[in-house]
Amino acid sequence: MKKVLKGFFVIEGLDGAGTTTQLKLICKTMQDAGIKVFSTFEPTDSEIGCLIKRILKGETKATPLALAYLYAADRENHLHDPNNGILAHLQAKDIVISDRYFFSSLAYQTISSPYAKVEALNMDFPYPEAVIFIDTPVTECIKRIDSRGDTKEIFEKLSVLENVKSNYETAFSQMPSEVILHRLDGKLSREELQKEIMAVVFDKKL
Repeated sequence: MKKVLKGFFVIEGLDGAGTTTQLKLICKTMQDAGIKVFSTFEPTDSEIGCLIKRILKGETKATPLALAYLYAADRENHLHDPNNGILAHLQAKDIVISDRYFFSSLAYQTISSPYAKVEALNMDFPYPEAVIFIDTPVTECIKRIDSRGDTKEIFEKLSVLENVKSNYETAFSQMPSEVILHRLDGKLSREELQKEIMAVVFDKKL
């Protein structure tokens, strides 16, 4: 079995579920309380991560499998960067919370690439201690995305997100029992969700 990284928590959800908002709220609360926490996300702000974001926005092109390889490369650096990587922060006794991890690749990149291929690209990445899945209806996610008024990314469509949700369930069904899945109601208010997520992290680490 792949290694499980203690102190590493991942927030997952469909586009529009509020993962980024929750990451910011939780980490600010923890920092204000004097708790050492490293807030991070995928794709990262590295050069590889920035290329991924350009592809997602339709500003440049790549095949679906090439995009899956880019995500894996970005993730490798995200984990092992000696200065600011996940492993470096865990070694420094920080709690690490990431907005997305390899579960997102298994959910999104498998829309247009074989599941087994994407799974193989991510097979060596360790598991987090827990996955917090903000379970939000697809129609609600689309409503939130539309309300932003921004140009939609390539995956931000109803039919695509329905398949993404199904792929998430496949990925979660393959997790070992050592990794805890916390499924939270994405229709809760921001404040209620924050309390639920804080309870997950605090119960584990404090």
